[in-house]
This record gives sequence, structure tokens and C-alpha cells, in this order.
Amino acid sequence: MERIEFYRQCIRDLLTKEATLNEKNSNVESQLVFDTEHDHYQLIDIGWENLNRIYNCFIHIDIKDSKIWIQHNMTDVDLALKLVEMGVAKEEIVLGLHPPYKRPHTGYGVA
Repeated sequence: MERIEFYRQCIRDLLTKEATLNEKNSNVESQLVFDTEHDHYQLIDIGWENLNRIYNCFIHIDIKDSKIWIQHNMTDVDLALKLVEMGVAKEEIVLGLHPPYKRPHTGYGVA
């Protein structure tokens, strides 16, 4: 359980930092969604740009089966590498955005 709480804190720190870096447009708000009960974490942008509605999920990370799953990453940040730099073991990170047949070749964990 201590390890899962460490993962939660790493994910919160990582997403908070990314949200701060994305604050450029006053009409578009970066929102952090932390569902700590079900271990779903997202960074989304929401707002308006002229007459266009903005609603984008940039990052989605889950904790499933005691591993960190990177489900979606629309940034140029290597989230897995950032997590490793924070102290998470590579085999505890699953690149869920890659198909299952590719995961054994990524150097990270598999489901």
C-alpha cells in the first residue's frame, strides 16, 4: 500500500507540473482530475478559443494491478522517463497506449 501511495504522489506531482506549464491561454483552463478512489488521473484543457469549444484530454494515467498505466499522452514529454526519474521502477510502468504485442519490446512493464 505504501508503494501505491508513492505512485499516486508521483502521478499528482507530474500532472501538476505539466498543468502549470500549459497555462498560456486565459480562455482555456487546464484542469487536473484526480480520482484517488479508482486511481484515474487526467490533465484536460477546457474552454473556448474564439468560437471553437476546447475539450482535450492531454494525459491519462491509471494505477491498475499495482502498476502505473500510461493510457494517453498528447504531450512531447516522456512521461515514463519522468516517472523513472522520480524513483518508479521501469517494470512497474505499462505503456498502455501501445498495443499489447509491442509492450515486451518497450523496456517497460507488461500487463
